[in-house]
Amino acid sequence: MLLRKKKRSSSALQARCVKGASSRQRYWLGIDGFKKTTMDVWLWLIVVLAIAYTFLIIVYRYGWTQTLLFDSEAIPLSGKTKVSILIPARNEEGNILHCLDAVSAQSYPAHLLEIIVINDHSTDDTAGVVARYAAGNVRLINLADHLPENAKLNAYKKKAIETAIGLCSGDLILTTDADCVMNRDWVSTVVKYYESGNIKFIAAPVAFHKEDTFLKVFQSLDFMTMQGITGATAFLKCGTMCNGANLAYERQAFLDVGGFQGIDCIASGDDMLLMYKMYKAFPCGIGFLRHPDAVVRTLPMDSWRSFMHQRIRWASKADKYDDKRLTAVLALVYIWNAALLVFFFVCFFHPSLWIIWLLLIVYKTVVELFLLYPVARFFGKARLLWLFFPSQFLHIPYIVISGWLGKFGSYQWKNRQVK
Repeated sequence: MLLRKKKRSSSALQARCVKGASSRQRYWLGIDGFKKTTMDVWLWLIVVLAIAYTFLIIVYRYGWTQTLLFDSEAIPLSGKTKVSILIPARNEEGNILHCLDAVSAQSYPAHLLEIIVINDHSTDDTAGVVARYAAGNVRLINLADHLPENAKLNAYKKKAIETAIGLCSGDLILTTDADCVMNRDWVSTVVKYYESGNIKFIAAPVAFHKEDTFLKVFQSLDFMTMQGITGATAFLKCGTMCNGANLAYERQAFLDVGGFQGIDCIASGDDMLLMYKMYKAFPCGIGFLRHPDAVVRTLPMDSWRSFMHQRIRWASKADKYDDKRLTAVLALVYIWNAALLVFFFVCFFHPSLWIIWLLLIVYKTVVELFLLYPVARFFGKARLLWLFFPSQFLHIPYIVISGWLGKFGSYQWKNRQVK
């Protein structure tokens, strides 16, 4: 009873103080109350986002761990599948030779394998390197020979692949990039997986290599996370994640879905947007090939500028999907990172919040490592994880900036300005 009286007295005193205060004092009391309410709402929003993001990562971790390692030894090659490896190349004279050496050294029977390099208007000696390459099953196509004079495109890579598919003889199409290398059993492993079931589209693992700077390690860690999500979503049958550096699909299935028709005006998306078309047509025909021999290794970007342009290019297709599940996931990831970035600036005005912000960064790191650790072990890159926490301070603004510019900006790729 005494405590209630004290509370009432205190409330009455506060009321009298507010009533007796000047208009200016009441104004500032109202502002302080509004700030406190706004901060409370903001903190609750952060908590809700953190819970939703954690749930998403747990689902991805489950999907990745349930994606079984493919037993390639148990599947014999039929010796019937004709394979066409397509390599779009633009200004790659410094890399294309290593790629050609890797694809030419494949253990797959040579009479069932053709290698087609599509020269996309290179201004260096890419075409010359390919033309001089001493291998009978390597073929050069100049994209300029298959385009009308002064033709203007926004998706040259899609056009290059589409042109090659129209000229190739393979039943199974494999695509990779001119800066990639792979194990000599790459094609054999992909074909065995293809022949093991009714599979129309195969997403296969890609990893960066030669990570000799912090920037390259940062890219490798970020990319491995995406690879983990690729495998997870394929198992969960909602797969629309893949990378054009390591894809395989039936030539006939490509033709059945109309190829790149409907997405040919979008600069990026020769991989994920095509995968989504395949998924809609063949929902049970999408697979992720998890096997060390199926890994393709590619080079990270050398500069922050080229890295950001690459990621903006990838982000530019984020709103081109009809699948609302994917849209919701991308929105959650973006809003979560944007909220953390805004919180960072809020801390300058409320220094007492710095400890909460740092705890949130630690929390985000631990949650993401829950997914990344088994993925890094698969790729043999667990040694890079010690840099994962410091990379968070770059990862958050990179996600926000690249996502925004992917939607509203433009970028340069292969010396082309792209919208």
